Amino acid sequence: MKGAGILENTAVAVARGRIAAIGTARHLLPAFADAEIIDCRGGVLTPGLVDSHTHAVFGKPRFEEQELRAAGRGYMEIEAQGGGIHSSVRDLRARTENELFDLALTRLRALASYGTTTIEIKSGYGLSLDDELKMLRVIGRLAASSPMRIVATWLGAHEIPHEYRSSDDRRKEFHRLLIDDLLPLVKEQGIARFADVFCEPGVFTVEESRAILEASRQAGLGLKIHADELEPAGGAELAASLNAASADHLAAISERGIRALAASDTVATLLPGTMLFLGKPKLAPARALIDAGAAVALATDFNPGTSPTVNFPLILTLGVSQLRMSVAEAIIAATVNGAAALGLAGETGQIAPGFSADLALFQISDARELPYWYGARLCVGTWKAGAPCHPYENLAKLNPRSPEISTAG
Repeated sequence: MKGAGILENTAVAVARGRIAAIGTARHLLPAFADAEIIDCRGGVLTPGLVDSHTHAVFGKPRFEEQELRAAGRGYMEIEAQGGGIHSSVRDLRARTENELFDLALTRLRALASYGTTTIEIKSGYGLSLDDELKMLRVIGRLAASSPMRIVATWLGAHEIPHEYRSSDDRRKEFHRLLIDDLLPLVKEQGIARFADVFCEPGVFTVEESRAILEASRQAGLGLKIHADELEPAGGAELAASLNAASADHLAAISERGIRALAASDTVATLLPGTMLFLGKPKLAPARALIDAGAAVALATDFNPGTSPTVNFPLILTLGVSQLRMSVAEAIIAATVNGAAALGLAGETGQIAPGFSADLALFQISDARELPYWYGARLCVGTWKAGAPCHPYENLAKLNPRSPEISTAG
């Protein structure tokens, strides 16, 4: 993760949605004489950012909870007042597919405007058979209508719904509903690529998580885990033992969990925006994970309750300033390693011949500026497979005195 492969004065040729060649404009122009020219002088071109952990399909925001946390209210107290995940569940159940689709489509445009071209979207605010399927159908519609690359994840095991909390028997009933009733429909309808479980004390135990994930693997789904966010409960070790695509959050990962991920192909996906928004002082140990040899990705965790941001470069800022990552490590974490967390490392996340032409252009002159100008929207164009996601703005006109072109990735 030490080198981002930054080149200067570089041109990229795109043909049929893929990167055909990289070199100087002087050498590439004769070979692609009929090509449309996009002038990137004065900017930095990166792989399109890969946001490998979001909850972008939801209804209303939960801004009132932020004020409650500032007043010292804890998660359980907020939930007792009707907030938390269950607030989003009640709201989503009352909304139509069309409402959810329209809300999410607007959010995707905002995500693309900050440089994201690939986004994973989870279900998990339905928590019933019909409403989970409704969420996954919405994600499917978004994938069909948005220019971005969208990966659907079934997160039916996001929380235990209120109606199944009255007894251990009712809890087991919900567990059986997930595996015996909902999972077969997800498989039959082909509406998710991954399954995810919130493996955390008070939510799903390691044993419950293993059962759901093993059944999901048998159904042909890839595996992801919300792991060790609040307590070191063995979620990272479970992810490694199952060869899951990623273990996400990890703010409370144990030393054993770090060693397990470092010895596996499972990507450690860190979500520093969540801890920032919640005001939590304990952050995921990025340095320990990287130094141990784990592959680390960054993602927004975009959701209405704990990380309501569409600004992926802001997450890179937190990666550098809070997690002590180098700029190269942060860029790699937001591109090629994010792609690996979605099983797409051979398709996107790099500017290299044969890869999908997923690109983001930023109004900066040095890649190190991307996390430096924190909070700024620096993106002036994104493309997925060569097709625009966010409208291109001519950088030569914005910066007429900056002739340089840089390419990171």
